[in-house]
This record gives sequence, structure tokens and C-alpha cells, in this order.
Amino acid sequence: MLLRVGIRPFEVYPSVSLTMSGLTPDSAHLPTSDVRILVADDHEVMRLGIRNLLESVANWSVYAEAKSGREAVDIALLSSPDIIIMDITMPEMNGLEAAARIAAERPDIPVIMFSLHLSEDVVGRFKTGTIRGAVAKSEAARDLLEAVRSVLAGGTFFPEKHSQAAAE
Repeated sequence: MLLRVGIRPFEVYPSVSLTMSGLTPDSAHLPTSDVRILVADDHEVMRLGIRNLLESVANWSVYAEAKSGREAVDIALLSSPDIIIMDITMPEMNGLEAAARIAAERPDIPVIMFSLHLSEDVVGRFKTGTIRGAVAKSEAARDLLEAVRSVLAGGTFFPEKHSQAAAE
């Protein structure tokens, strides 16, 4: 498809996710088996962007997507992802409630909350059991891969300014 914007024509290609094989320095400490990731966000464009970012890492696969908190709970309990990236504001059931329901039955499945706004109050409520990290959507390109690596390694990932404020 060719779109004309102003004077210059632009070609629009379908988005394709590529996963490169082999170890890189960034992925050397991760397990060699595939990491199965569930992405829950009510916006299709956001899910696609998250998928493309996550699948740029060898052996990481977004195997399922959910458009609502209820779908996220159903998928997580049926298929046991290695990690969940969960938006807070979704229809039917918000991400916090969905994470709590998943934690009640499967506390071993870690969740990283993903939101437009991460206030200190909101981040403070995250620091419980299954919610092992939080990433602001505006910082996804910088923080999401690091957050997933940290959580997969058994750690946590919360925005630095919120962690420092909580420590004071």
C-alpha cells in the first residue's frame, strides 16, 4: 500500500516480528529454553509494539495476548506463562484485580505491571507477591527488556525514583 503524505510517498509494510537465534551478551544468563510471555493490554497497537520489542530477544516468545483482565486470568491459569506483562486499565477487569486473581491460584507466575502513569501510591501497591515489577509505557523502550530479565532471574524491577522514595 502506498500512502502520500505531503509530497513524498511512503510505503507501509505489514509488521513482522523477527527473533534472532543464538546467544548474545544480553541473553547469556537466561535459560536456553523459550520464555513464554503473555501480554495483556486492551490496545492492539500497544500489544504489537510490546510483542516486537520482547521478541527481539532470542528465545523470548509472546505466545498469547489478552484484551481484558478477564482474558488474562483465563489464559494465565490455563497455559502457565513464564511471565505476564499486564496493563492496569483494561475492560471487564483491571490489571490489578487480574494479577490478584492469578496470584491466588498461581503465585509462581510473575507479573510486570505496565501503565501510562506510575504514581508512588500505585507503585507502592504493586510491591506484593506476584507483582514483581512495573514499567511506565513512556519508558518501555528503555526499561521493559531490563524489567523482564530482572524478574526472570528472580528479582524485581520498579521505577528508580519510586524505589528511592519508598526507601526514604
